[in-house]
Amino acid sequence: MNASRPHALVLFVCVLLLTAFIDGFTAPVLASDPASATALVIHGGAGTIVKGQMTPELEEEYRLELEEALLAGQAILQSGGSSLDAVVAVIKILEDSPLFNAGKGAVFTAEGRNEMDAAIMDGATGKAGAVAFVTRVKNPITAARAVMDHTEHVMLAGAGADTFAVAQGLELAEAEYFHTDRRWKQLQEAQEKENTTTTGSLSHDTRKPYLGTVGALALDQQGRLAAATSTGGMTNKRFGRIGDTPIIGAGTWADASCAVSATGHGEYFIRFTVASDICARARYLGISVESAAQEVIFDVLPAAGGTGGVITLDDKGQISMPFNTEGMYRGFVHSDGDPTIQIYK
Repeated sequence: MNASRPHALVLFVCVLLLTAFIDGFTAPVLASDPASATALVIHGGAGTIVKGQMTPELEEEYRLELEEALLAGQAILQSGGSSLDAVVAVIKILEDSPLFNAGKGAVFTAEGRNEMDAAIMDGATGKAGAVAFVTRVKNPITAARAVMDHTEHVMLAGAGADTFAVAQGLELAEAEYFHTDRRWKQLQEAQEKENTTTTGSLSHDTRKPYLGTVGALALDQQGRLAAATSTGGMTNKRFGRIGDTPIIGAGTWADASCAVSATGHGEYFIRFTVASDICARARYLGISVESAAQEVIFDVLPAAGGTGGVITLDDKGQISMPFNTEGMYRGFVHSDGDPTIQIYK
């Protein structure tokens, strides 16, 4: 008998035992720590954000607000809460801040009104809810959630959406609540620059500096994705204009493996159904969500003249935040890690 065989057999058995020991040691950690898979990513709008024109004090305000929103959503996810609850909590904080173009900080229409849009989508069920140009709801994202949870519809708009919010007992606010001097000044500046050669002209350039939206994506301990987006729209907008935010598939999307929230010149995001297209590209082409997002943001949109960005999140917790503007307020946090906040390229 070959003397080396017993030694080889002993070595093989030892390797098997060691492998089993390692597997037995690591498997319970992964199984008992589902929070390791949670993730949260947010944005506060993309547009002309020039570092040289941002004071250190204002930049710090933005960073603190984004961090507060991330920590609030992270706490919900860590406690076993749903991705839907997490994104709503995040968006409410951003809507309550005058810094962002949503809720309290919403921009003004040409008539001097604040008309707000919001949407939410549950990736686990495919259910969605949205509201457009609401004027009385303190937190428009709560109205979008109510549409999803308590009606057979996907979108309600205008006075009907406000009436529905009242019937649902949602918190309301008077017009004065949404008025901020900063946004009012932006309206005056936009109207002064407006192209007056054509009646009712909707000049792209007068609105470009004021693009902005807030969005949030979450992956919870059960592996469920959710997306939510909220905006005040476009400064000096007319004629009941609605952008991409409340259009499911354009500015907001979530399915079982991919979630997207967009910000930018909404007309282009609608034309190219950007949010759902990113997820479809990843699924059908067999590429990562990050690669799909980069194709759309850096190739598809610029070729047509579109500007803006997206945040994406997949069911493995992988995040991307591409944008083709000078800056985009954004941040993310994984599990029990520390938040990461970014503004410029």
